[in-house]
Amino acid sequence: MFARRVYMHLKPNSVAEFTQRLEKDVLPLLRKQKGFQDEITFVGQSGREAFGISVWNKAEDAEAYNRATYPEVAKILAGVIDGAPQVETFDVANSTFHKIAAAVAV
Repeated sequence: MFARRVYMHLKPNSVAEFTQRLEKDVLPLLRKQKGFQDEITFVGQSGREAFGISVWNKAEDAEAYNRATYPEVAKILAGVIDGAPQVETFDVANSTFHKIAAAVAV
């Protein structure tokens, strides 16, 4: 499995609109993507920062999403975030949610 982490600075007083845009606009797009498994989004207690982790079957699925659909997601969230989101990618080593075993070193 593969994961993408997207870190964002939120505009002041935008948490409600941010979560609404995620629910109504972003998650339906993600659910249509090949290989998409799950999304979990966190908002800091200050309401000024957030990050989301999406889980994918394979790196190729996440890369295809990044090229084709992520620019649209960035536009959807542009009104509630300050600056450009920071995207990082990871191999999933362990997950209790998805019941996968720790990755074996090659």
